[in-house]
Amino acid sequence: MMAAHDAAGGLPDDLMQTIRGFQESRAILTAVELDVFTAVGDGARADAVAGRIGADARATEMLLNAMVALGLVEKRDGVFQNTEVSARYFVAGAADDARAATMHMAQLWRRWSTLTDCVRAGTATLRDAQSDAGWTEPFIAAMHRNARERAPHVVRAVGVEGVRRLLDVGGGSGAYSIAFAEAAAGLRAEILDRPAVLAIAQGHIARAGLADRVMTREGDLRTDDFGTGYDLVLVFAICHMLSPEENRDLLARCYRALAPGGRVVIQDFILDEDKTAPKFGALFSLNMLVATERGASYNEREYAEWLSAAGFGEVRRVRLPGPSGLMVGQR
Repeated sequence: MMAAHDAAGGLPDDLMQTIRGFQESRAILTAVELDVFTAVGDGARADAVAGRIGADARATEMLLNAMVALGLVEKRDGVFQNTEVSARYFVAGAADDARAATMHMAQLWRRWSTLTDCVRAGTATLRDAQSDAGWTEPFIAAMHRNARERAPHVVRAVGVEGVRRLLDVGGGSGAYSIAFAEAAAGLRAEILDRPAVLAIAQGHIARAGLADRVMTREGDLRTDDFGTGYDLVLVFAICHMLSPEENRDLLARCYRALAPGGRVVIQDFILDEDKTAPKFGALFSLNMLVATERGASYNEREYAEWLSAAGFGEVRRVRLPGPSGLMVGQR
């Protein structure tokens, strides 16, 4: 059968599975969008779930059957029940509720559907999505989950010795500023971001009990002067949103914001020299194509050149577990 399939010119199974991968992704995202797993609760039939989510009973049963096939729901005698995984991550009130963060992936679906047009145009064709009221909360929720997991590794790699003042440029939820403040009792951090984002960050800061040492400042990272006298400036998950010219300007302003001996730390996806690996970073570059005007993933040489041009005398790369790494420049 395999030989006949190959002789007939059939696509390899692994390639076809990759091509069809969108089907499984879209089914799960739709279930999260409709809050299907919360509606299933402790167990329910398809018509009851449909009534709770305001959807068609036949279509809801088809979606639930697909969730069973994907291992996220179980079905016994027509009654659907959540699995351990779906109950942990996709049910309202769960300790590890990831619905808001997953909704960011649902938002990206719309952007990625424009990829063909973006390749033709050379830039994003949906320019207004980030201004939508529904964009910010899922995006920051997704970033917060990632940052909370990586923050301890980053703090250990960067270190807090001699750091009294920290500036977190485009600091989002504040997860990294919180982690640095927790690691050093004398450290004071300042998060610069948009008002809608800072409102979310302030909630996380308050829950961490750090409102007296982690401050927020409204600003535009593309144009604002950052002030002076900082020992450490964080530029985490920012550079990929910007063009090379914008990154040069950003890092020059970071240099001016640092006290002598201070450091800037960039965390981002750092591609190999030919920009074809790692795979996640290469695909993420397409994510920036569909989402930004001129953003992309960059390689180590580009980051090093920008840092040197800004005036940083010592530039080094720090490798971390996971898809992203650090570039450090010292004034």
